Amino acid sequence: MSWRGCILRWARNDVICIATRGNRITLNTQQRCGFKKAVKETKTKKGVIEEVGPSHTQPSEGLIHKRGASPPVEPSVAYTHSRSFGRLVKPLVFTIGFTGCSFGTAAIWQYESLKSRVQSYFDEVRADWLEKLRPQKQGDLREWINQWWNSLSEGQRTVAGIIAANAVVFCCWRVPSLQRSMIKYFTSNPASKTLCFPMLLSTFSHYSFFHMAANMYVLWSFSSSIVSMLGREQFMAVYMSAGVISTMFSYVCKTASGRLGPSLGASGAIMTVLAAVCTKMPEAKLAIIFLPMYAFSAGNALKAIVVMDTAGLVLGWRYFDHAAHLGGALFGVWYIMYGHELIWKNREPLVKVWHDLRTKGPRGGGNGGSGPQ
Repeated sequence: MSWRGCILRWARNDVICIATRGNRITLNTQQRCGFKKAVKETKTKKGVIEEVGPSHTQPSEGLIHKRGASPPVEPSVAYTHSRSFGRLVKPLVFTIGFTGCSFGTAAIWQYESLKSRVQSYFDEVRADWLEKLRPQKQGDLREWINQWWNSLSEGQRTVAGIIAANAVVFCCWRVPSLQRSMIKYFTSNPASKTLCFPMLLSTFSHYSFFHMAANMYVLWSFSSSIVSMLGREQFMAVYMSAGVISTMFSYVCKTASGRLGPSLGASGAIMTVLAAVCTKMPEAKLAIIFLPMYAFSAGNALKAIVVMDTAGLVLGWRYFDHAAHLGGALFGVWYIMYGHELIWKNREPLVKVWHDLRTKGPRGGGNGGSGPQ
């Protein structure tokens, strides 16, 4: 497991800052920072004719793609603090509702998985018996893929879908005709007209290949530990909720400080995974990816990350979105200490309702029973 990548490499959420100067276009991908001052209106005196070139009439947001014309970025709107905080009510309701739905869906998913386990066992026995009767093919690609998939841990198989989704979104960023939709729905910005869906979709969005590769490497490294701790269903609920909660924390801090700008990346959710593992196993030894000879405890690593992100938030460092990182880390610590008992251990009423609906389904029989514990 690599920790240096967690701080210096993987914990990065790009901010797409684009400026136009004359006829030159400059693209800069940075961590959730960009705040642009509103352009002052120029007043012309009566009788004086002023020639304004295209560079002054174009919005500061330019093209997102290096080549070709892409749709302009949606201009940020300057809000007063009271109005801005009022706009965060809807994202707050979305965060609470989405988190509840995530854990409710995970509880039902676990119920269905346990219920089908017996049938899956008999299906596997029959498949193994048929496999022995069927002649084996040499060099079968499908067989090789199955062997590789079965060699992975449950955690690695669980995060494989997350990594694939991030790869698809990364490819979509390279399609010029999709730029307007990508900026609108796959970057989170408290000054944007679209506030809720980007809170989730931006968690799967990376503009830089190195940013995506580093994040996914860290997620892959910690996947076995976190899934063995929580199970795949609970892990997925925590991961999806963490992406929305960390973005909500970033919304609040950006609005309070006035540093508005678009954000993207999975760093907030991955910080939750890292913080949960370090809180559950504080004595575990971690090492820096490029300096494996230096080892330190997971507890000390978590403290260093929290201190760095807190300092960055207070001092206004703008290269990283320290608010999202800090929000994700605090959610991971809270969930291991209190959230698991408060949320996951109290899922039985929902599971029982679902069990009763399943047993009193189309056949209308059965008194129902208690769901899985």
